[in-house]
Amino acid sequence: MYGRRKDNSTTSSDKNPARVSGGLKGQGVDHLVMVAEDGSESQVPTQRYVQSLEDQVRKQRAAINVLERKLTRVESNISTLESHIRRNQ
Repeated sequence: MYGRRKDNSTTSSDKNPARVSGGLKGQGVDHLVMVAEDGSESQVPTQRYVQSLEDQVRKQRAAINVLERKLTRVESNISTLESHIRRNQ
């Protein structure tokens, strides 16, 4: 009870991907600056930041798929109701 510690480690799937990427960006660890031999600088996103963006896209695609399935069901229900109405007239 008092002596036990609760494991507070959360996996990345439990976290909101938008907040993760925003947090990385806010901390300034969303990119690395690479300096070439000629002195030019290029910013490269970090692997962790890219992964958080990919998680965000994955979550959005899953939500879109759910909404598309619901829309298909509603459209089929509407067409079924329309056909019943036409028959009963």
